[in-house]
Amino acid sequence: MNTQDRINFDRIAEAITYIRDNYQSQPSLDEVAEQIHVSQFHFQRMFSEWAGTSPKKFLQYISLKHAKKLLKDNQATLFETAHKTGLSGTSRLHDLFINIEGMTPAEYKNGGKNLAINYSFAESPFGNVIVASTPKGICHLAFSIDDDAALATLQDQFPNASFQQKLDLIQQEALFIFTHNWPQLLKIKLHLKGTQFQLKVWEALLKIPMGQFSTYGSIAQQIDHARASRAVGSAVGSNPVAFLIPCHRVIQSTGHIGQYHWGSTRKTAIIGWEGAKNEELQHESI
Repeated sequence: MNTQDRINFDRIAEAITYIRDNYQSQPSLDEVAEQIHVSQFHFQRMFSEWAGTSPKKFLQYISLKHAKKLLKDNQATLFETAHKTGLSGTSRLHDLFINIEGMTPAEYKNGGKNLAINYSFAESPFGNVIVASTPKGICHLAFSIDDDAALATLQDQFPNASFQQKLDLIQQEALFIFTHNWPQLLKIKLHLKGTQFQLKVWEALLKIPMGQFSTYGSIAQQIDHARASRAVGSAVGSNPVAFLIPCHRVIQSTGHIGQYHWGSTRKTAIIGWEGAKNEELQHESI
């Protein structure tokens, strides 16, 4: 790291600290830029390059984290939460949750109340999985070693939902992905909860053909956020539906396999398995 890069890094570190310490006053872009003695334009560009997100979005993340804690741990009202987070009213709190969390503050506070979720455990070529569904579609699929821990992770995502261990038709159609040819499958329905950015990334992942790869930078360009490779990586890592949303097809620009939420060894196995399946399909079509 050269001298200028270190200076810029120190400035961004100072800006992040300032935002974290003063989020309740919702500091403006100009105010934070002034703290680190750079222009508003230069600060915006420099922060996005180093932090992988804009200063405004970072402030929103910090504000949301505080609001979620108030709603969950302290059982604060929406008005109290908005006030203590430094927001002008409940409408801004609502917008904050919708834009970042993909749900309203009330829905977050309810933790999936009135949501009925079926779940079951199954075997796959890459180890045991837990799969969960609502009437709208698959909401969770993860590779698992310990059934109890896997169920606890699912329940933590929807703490107030009702759960029933039941293999339904939606789950069966999803699990066919491991044993049937992809082109012959019915369209699998997904019920996803995520931010607008995450949903864009996951949608882009669904467009990567079996047996082919993409990179974090390519995904960023595809969703018109060319400089947001780090944010794309975070969204890929937050994928709630293993394999069906093929985050395993995203590799590093160097060609290295890279990390995988459910283990790089499993990722390598999946890539090899899909490559073999793809060759079988190509031979069958000749």
